[in-house]
Amino acid sequence: MDEILRLDTRYRSALAESERLKAEKNRLSAEIGKAADKAAAARDLRPQLDAIASQIALHEEQARGLAPDAPGSELRVLLENAPNILADAVPDGGDASANVTAREWGRPRVFDFEPKAHYDLGEALDILDFERAAKLSGSRFGILKGLGARLHRAIGEFFLDRALARGYLEIAPPVLVTRETMWSTGQLTKFSDAMFEDGDTDLFLIPTAEVPLTALHANEILDGASLPRKLTAWTPCFRKEAGAAGKDTRGLIRQHQFEKVELVWLTAPEDSFDALERLTADAEALLLELELPHRTMLLCAGDIGFSSAKTYDLEVWLPSANAYREISSCSNCTDFQARRAAIRMRRDAGAKAELVHTLNGSALAVGRTLVAIMENYQQRDGSIAVPKALIPYTGFDRIG
Repeated sequence: MDEILRLDTRYRSALAESERLKAEKNRLSAEIGKAADKAAAARDLRPQLDAIASQIALHEEQARGLAPDAPGSELRVLLENAPNILADAVPDGGDASANVTAREWGRPRVFDFEPKAHYDLGEALDILDFERAAKLSGSRFGILKGLGARLHRAIGEFFLDRALARGYLEIAPPVLVTRETMWSTGQLTKFSDAMFEDGDTDLFLIPTAEVPLTALHANEILDGASLPRKLTAWTPCFRKEAGAAGKDTRGLIRQHQFEKVELVWLTAPEDSFDALERLTADAEALLLELELPHRTMLLCAGDIGFSSAKTYDLEVWLPSANAYREISSCSNCTDFQARRAAIRMRRDAGAKAELVHTLNGSALAVGRTLVAIMENYQQRDGSIAVPKALIPYTGFDRIG
């Protein structure tokens, strides 16, 4: 921030000096116009005018090079990599150990047998195939088969139906988006090494449906009376997981391709923190209905995302890890993304346009929910019971 302020001071100084010199040049030109012998006055003042013109050009060049909207300028690069300003409620702390438990639900199941990891369960039941997935695509991919594929699909349909019942508008967006779209939601340049990009078209595969849903109204002025706008989408998501070398290499937890149902809100600025509580409750309700033990964590300053001002992570209990693992992240990005995407609102016909606030959350990651169901609902005989809420979607109550 000190460097941003230093460069901003240089930028403003260059602009101010350029304007001062222009005023001086205009004053001298006016003197020539008032002189009795204009030719003699012009001849006498020409060296001074030329020197001022050179100085103006120099300061304007400096200002252009430092301008925050100049592509590649040092100030712009620093600003593009500066995260959102955190809300006062965000706890201090350098890593996840400083996150605060907001609430918990359910108790981890006590098994009267040795529980298995989802990948061992899935391979034994012949509903997961990692070997053939690796043959097709390499590491960090999986194949779902038979009742496993049907359960996975049922989870997505269940999530989407619940979102629609809560007033969200379903969107089926493109999964390839432009560089500008990625930048507007904070994915670039901070996370460029985690994205799949097609160099020929300069299009990116989306890492989350948050990207197209948030940018859907880029460069628009919305009617304030239409807010909040609540959008949802069930899409595949693609991430290189470049920063996760050697982490969760087995199973479905961390893959290059996965699916999730995303929730996005656009709100008036004064409503966004209340909206975050409601959005988070929408995601929590899914875990409650599936009867999966979970907790809601308020992220500290050192663990929060680049675009977010305040974030809750929902973590579900995984018996194989003997730990809670993230299954959703619900964030209020305030006006950070809206500023980049130029998403504004007008409260009434004569009002000044102002930036909206954007929020997003997973409701939920489909693959990780499948993992949680497989591990928490596993039976002694190696079968997997289906949660009651999903049976109308699966048509069966057990995989065995």
